[in-house]
Amino acid sequence: MSGSPYRRQSDLEAENSGSKDDDYGESSPGPFNIPSTKNASVERLKRWRQAALVLNASRRFRYTLDLKKEEEQKQTLRKIRAHAQAIRAAYRFKEAGKLWNGTVKLPPTFNGEFSIGQEQLASISRDHNNSSLQQFGGIKGLADSLKTSLDKGIHGDDSDLVKRRNLFGSNTYPRKKGRSFLMFLWDACKDLTLIILMVAAVASLALGIKTEGIKEGWYDGGSIAFAVILVIVVTAISDYKQSLQFQNLNEEKRNIHLEVIRGGRRVEISIYDIVVGDVIPLNIGDQVPADGIVISGHSLSIDESSMTGESKIVYKGSKDPFLMSGCKVADGNGTMLVTGVGINTEWGLLMASISEDTGEETPLQVRLNGVATFIGIVGLTVAVLVLIVLLARYFTGHTRDPNGKVQFTGGKTKFGDAINGAIKIATVAVTIVVVAVPEGLPLAVTLTLAYSMRKMMADKALVRRLSACETMGSATTICSDKTGTLTLNQMTIAEAYVGGKKIDPPHNKSELSPVLCSLLIEGIAQNTNGCVYVPEGSEDVEVSGSPTEKAILHWGVKMGMNFEAVRSESSIIHVFPFSSEKKRGGVAVQTPDSQVHIHWKGAAEIVLASCTGYIDANDQLVAMDEKKVSFFKKSIEDMASGSLRCVAIAYRPYEMDKVPTDVEQLTHWELPENELFLMAIVGLKDPCRPGVKDAVQLCQNAGVKVRMVTGDNIKTAKAIALECGILGSDADATEPNLIEGKSFRALSDSQREDIAEKISVMGRSSPNDKLLLVQALRRRGHVVAVTGDGTNDAPALHEADIGLAMGIQGTEVAKESSDIIILDDNFASVVKVVRWGRSVYANIQKFIQFQLTVNVAALVINVVAAISSGDVPLNAVQLLWVNLIMDTLGALALATEPPTDHLMERPPVGRREPLITNIMWRNLLIQAIYQVSVLLVLNFGGKSILHLERENSDHANKVKNTLIFNAFVLCQLFNEFNARKPDEFNIFKGVTRNYLFIGIIGLTLALQIIIIEFLGKFTATVRLNWKHWLISVIIGVISWPLAVVGKFIPVPETPLSQFFTRAFHCRRTSRS
Repeated sequence: MSGSPYRRQSDLEAENSGSKDDDYGESSPGPFNIPSTKNASVERLKRWRQAALVLNASRRFRYTLDLKKEEEQKQTLRKIRAHAQAIRAAYRFKEAGKLWNGTVKLPPTFNGEFSIGQEQLASISRDHNNSSLQQFGGIKGLADSLKTSLDKGIHGDDSDLVKRRNLFGSNTYPRKKGRSFLMFLWDACKDLTLIILMVAAVASLALGIKTEGIKEGWYDGGSIAFAVILVIVVTAISDYKQSLQFQNLNEEKRNIHLEVIRGGRRVEISIYDIVVGDVIPLNIGDQVPADGIVISGHSLSIDESSMTGESKIVYKGSKDPFLMSGCKVADGNGTMLVTGVGINTEWGLLMASISEDTGEETPLQVRLNGVATFIGIVGLTVAVLVLIVLLARYFTGHTRDPNGKVQFTGGKTKFGDAINGAIKIATVAVTIVVVAVPEGLPLAVTLTLAYSMRKMMADKALVRRLSACETMGSATTICSDKTGTLTLNQMTIAEAYVGGKKIDPPHNKSELSPVLCSLLIEGIAQNTNGCVYVPEGSEDVEVSGSPTEKAILHWGVKMGMNFEAVRSESSIIHVFPFSSEKKRGGVAVQTPDSQVHIHWKGAAEIVLASCTGYIDANDQLVAMDEKKVSFFKKSIEDMASGSLRCVAIAYRPYEMDKVPTDVEQLTHWELPENELFLMAIVGLKDPCRPGVKDAVQLCQNAGVKVRMVTGDNIKTAKAIALECGILGSDADATEPNLIEGKSFRALSDSQREDIAEKISVMGRSSPNDKLLLVQALRRRGHVVAVTGDGTNDAPALHEADIGLAMGIQGTEVAKESSDIIILDDNFASVVKVVRWGRSVYANIQKFIQFQLTVNVAALVINVVAAISSGDVPLNAVQLLWVNLIMDTLGALALATEPPTDHLMERPPVGRREPLITNIMWRNLLIQAIYQVSVLLVLNFGGKSILHLERENSDHANKVKNTLIFNAFVLCQLFNEFNARKPDEFNIFKGVTRNYLFIGIIGLTLALQIIIIEFLGKFTATVRLNWKHWLISVIIGVISWPLAVVGKFIPVPETPLSQFFTRAFHCRRTSRS
């Protein structure tokens, strides 16, 4: 099994294990610098967690990979596997003992609808008990016991399915319950700062009630407690809703669709709808959906590593016919009879015992933890500084109340009053930490990813790995398949050359001789994975299989082929399944008169090269001369130039005595593939998808180069590429823009790197060529997205930065190696994924700009006021409300902005580019400086500006501080609009389509009015008159024209961080 894609994939992983983590040689010294988390080592993941400054670890790291849990799950898997193998070995030992003693008993009959029960089925399939199988009369006897036809399957009507589910179970397993809302509440309560604030609230409550009585004394402590509870509840609701979204997406991932044979026809059903007795066709790359027994198979090999933990490929046949649910078909094809489903299989037990962890690093999450840590350290330092200054001023008698009275006098102030004053100061300092440490920043990534993933499902893209969602925004090139992705995958035979000449129309049987027609129909019917079903009393045939198979089978039916009759006339000796490496597949059949016919079908020029003759219109075997070879080659070129896929069908007779008789030898028999006689060459038309040219153009405008990598003829590839806009004109269709897989393969590594940049179309490529192209492009610094559908595409999908598997044509192996599944196989959906990827990045940047503005303004205002006057204008409850606006509501409003066309008009964002761009620095500094200036002017000169000198000092102070708080909150509300469009002048563009944004702005404004007008006792505010409201609104509105003016200020190209790094290096160099 050295040719298996599984073996090849593991070898490639071993060879490139170093390159993935180091991102092709790029150094990443910082713990928060992990450009690709796809295969990052556990050590690197641990390192960034340890480096992060975290106030609430259970919340911050919830949506990252739980490293401890991951190891526990691996141990659980190992235990279950070992347990299952031990049981199986015990049964075999017991059976061997019975055989030795001659005490083998016939199986007990089962009194019920079926003559076999669940226990006997389990002893046969789960314990791989061959002797029990033979006692039931082998596979045929077992099928009879289950009332199943090995050819036509079960009847499949509703009553039949219900009976089978009731007796043998359904193909589902009990899922571990997700986290309840109470657990999310508990997680939100674990925040260190909130715990300190709750302690402060309780102490303040006790002291307040003691000194002022219960009627007035509970306000201070009660308001802090209420604010903390509000923060906890809102946080928990937001997190809980996200977790439900992830659960739904996981459910979609697990819901595999597959074909079963019921009532003689192939029908597509969900994996959950499989029942015992179903007959299921298996092809390379499929997942074995339930426990079962092989009915028939050709080179059927299974990768059982997911169940046994051993990465060896196991051949399945009459000696070992048992199939385990959850394994993959590594090679060949066959059919199976389902004998165990759901919890009655090892796979079901395994899945029921482990809970799927949705956690996973994303590069942006890691980088944002770095940003949050840096801001947090600054905030923590500031908070400590404020605490020291305020405590020093308080205990040295420099702090006065609004009436000018000294608050603390040594030996005179009561102990309770002193403690109360100190608690208030500590509360302010802790609240500064709450605002300063942006705990919501890394979680905003998860929020925007969860939103994007849900919306992408509507755009026909199922995200399997969170990180792929954001990485797609950095993609610089997309290597796309042709068939089904750029084209519709609705193939029809447009041209046909049979008997050495063109026949028109292609299905015109009258132009064919009887023997040639008979041989051709035999080759079509026997050398196929497809199936033709004719419903009783209907002339409409149902054809299943791959689009190529369906087109050829339809052609055969039009020429009078009776599929079932032809297949029953001759018996299959051996099958060589279609290989994307060899570009062909073959079959050896034995006819009723004991002759052996070997039929081949595949890429026209490759099959033609193996032909030494052809069958003419008179049924004569004619030797292939130069003239005829040129005729056929010209026919292939003409069809390929017309964007037709060319397939040749050939045959050769073979001597019966040369066919291996031994089962083992027959299994490894290489079908003769030379000295063939050409019967037909057909051209299959597969039209381009509507809108694909626009989608390709959109990508190119966005700086993403689209490359077509196809197994088709180079001329077909060229014609489709011109039609799709991948190639601009015939002048572009020259090497190296247009290249064959074998030419690319023959180059050295360095030559491949040089040429990879220029390749637009690669024809006649193998999956390995695709892998080599991906590796070459990544070494050149590209962020590569690759589409794939076959099992052999798995290594390329795995190696790429973003692997995109096809949902309709893709095998389960390809899907499991991918990061995103394109559900409709459409290239336009790939482009939508790019848009969403860019949107994730842009939304995070909007949120960072908004949050940092609040952080800077709140910190500076409180620090300057505390140091200069010993009092802070924004108290603990007010800051908690600001934190709620900023962290949860702000993230919801800005992280859920839908993608715009503007995103596709700029180049991809480099993965190493700074998160905070120069444009963002300019915007946030302008707003922060404006807010700080205005609010500090109000803080120090507010009484005279607002004409409050004549009023009571305490009331005047409260009015001034209320206005500062109100203006500050309104500044954030208006600035939220600015944050929507950091680099555009029209900040209102598309705002009416984002209902969530409008809703959050409206809700925040309504709550702010309620707080000011009705909750003054809690927030230490007073009601404002209409003039003061107007002043607050004007202060907020000024941020809009200010933002417009700011956008005229040019910013340097060099990122600010690099500028400081260079300056630092220059100083060190000059010193040394």
